[in-house]
Amino acid sequence: MIDRRDALAGMAAMFGASLFAPIARAAAAQVTPISSGPPSAPVFTAPQRALMTALSERVMPTTDTPGAITAGVPAFIEKLLADWASPDDRKPILAGLDAIEARSQAEYKVAGDKATPAQQDALLTLAMEDKLPGGKDFFEKFRQLVITGYFTSEVGITQEREYLPVPGRYDGAYPYSQVNKVFSS
Repeated sequence: MIDRRDALAGMAAMFGASLFAPIARAAAAQVTPISSGPPSAPVFTAPQRALMTALSERVMPTTDTPGAITAGVPAFIEKLLADWASPDDRKPILAGLDAIEARSQAEYKVAGDKATPAQQDALLTLAMEDKLPGGKDFFEKFRQLVITGYFTSEVGITQEREYLPVPGRYDGAYPYSQVNKVFSS
């Protein structure tokens, strides 16, 4: 069985000291499963939720493997922010979504979730380059949420990566040329 808490601990190790606090809290929790059930309270307004969903798919798009939406990343983000984040932890995410929405309306005359993928990428790039109010802070935290949600989901663990349950067979002479994906356990 895939244990999301163990996968979260692995993500915490990957991000290190710059880990977004709600992810660290959830990874350290002794509650299983972390992502079961709906969020304890809504975090986003309907327009914010639609934009967050669209942008999560731009960070982890569908390619030959499913993207963020199919992996349930938007629900994971809302659950994590509702149940593991303080109001101060939520501020950069909510402010960033609002800044992206305002820029989309001003520049493209369309809601951010209705913008084209290229326009959404441009908006995320503006945030990443800190050319929106609070953009860099939003982008780093949002990116961590999307990546963590994706790679701790069943889709991320079993389709994007090669799932190898532990205990598994040890093969110290496994040919590197046969490695197709990064293994997860």
